[in-house]
Amino acid sequence: MVTRVATRKIAKTHPVPLLTRWKMVLDGCNIPQIELADGVTRWLVISRACVFSMSLTSGMLGLLIAAEQGNINWLFGGLSVLGVVIAHAANNLINDYLDVRQGVDTEDYPRAQYAPHPILGGLTTPRGLLIAALILNVIDLAIMAFLFTQRGPVIVGFAIAGLVLSLAYTSVLKRAGLGELTALIVWGPLMIGGTAFAASGVLTTATWILTLPYGLIVASVLVGKHIDKIAADKKVKVNSIPVVIGIERSLLLNKISFVLFYVLIVAMVLLRYTGPLVLLTFFAVGRLRTTWKVYSEPKPKKAPAGYTVWPLWYVSWALYFNRKAGELFAIGLLLNIATPYIMGFFQ
Repeated sequence: MVTRVATRKIAKTHPVPLLTRWKMVLDGCNIPQIELADGVTRWLVISRACVFSMSLTSGMLGLLIAAEQGNINWLFGGLSVLGVVIAHAANNLINDYLDVRQGVDTEDYPRAQYAPHPILGGLTTPRGLLIAALILNVIDLAIMAFLFTQRGPVIVGFAIAGLVLSLAYTSVLKRAGLGELTALIVWGPLMIGGTAFAASGVLTTATWILTLPYGLIVASVLVGKHIDKIAADKKVKVNSIPVVIGIERSLLLNKISFVLFYVLIVAMVLLRYTGPLVLLTFFAVGRLRTTWKVYSEPKPKKAPAGYTVWPLWYVSWALYFNRKAGELFAIGLLLNIATPYIMGFFQ
């Protein structure tokens, strides 16, 4: 992650190049002197673009799953990938708006500490946040309408289910200990399965099963975030899974999730739901080992040098594993698709 210390020094000596600023935000969720940044950088911070990698990965996995099964329209699949990333951005904006309205997000709540809160930090107004969310949802509506003409009402079902769960997450589900399960469903069956259907027009048993491993480790990211916020969430009566079962059991739950990711990967290969090259995900074991060590030790008393999203801690390491495992899952699927063509070329 980009260090606050280093970026402050850069900011004082000379302007940070535009693409460097964007990379800082995507890597570390924030940049120094955000109030002086360009509009795009500000909105990347406001929308929490640093976590869009999960939606992008879910969409790409759906696209590649459809391609591996041999029936794909790249345009329709690509539009679906764009749609799920836009939906993630819109959900983040609405989440921040509602959390302020409901008294969850305050100046001393973790959301306002690891990065400027869009409203509380003065980056935009409640009206500005709602207008941006509306624009994003209109774009998604247009994508859904087009895909409906090509794939029928099932596409509408995926889109509405995602929207309903996203809206219900802030107001109901995360308060009832169902937020983490919602993440598994949205980033697994809905995003991956929905994109696979948009690309291929069919849904198979293999498709549904293939949505679960990555959905599981997206849910682990949310569990990690809620572990970090357990004390604050108790105060505002947000009964996340960590609030309900406690820190130690939640840390264990995430460890189990990491292991289950690999159990599911191996099972899918053995059942021939996908090709063997998805076993490339085992190259993420190094990151898992690091994450496992963090989850086995007490949280530091203060942010380590170079750490950018304090007071969050466990969520960062869950995402650290998630990014590499998801990337290798996608590469494995791509190689499964390419291997027959490569072999044919050399015959």
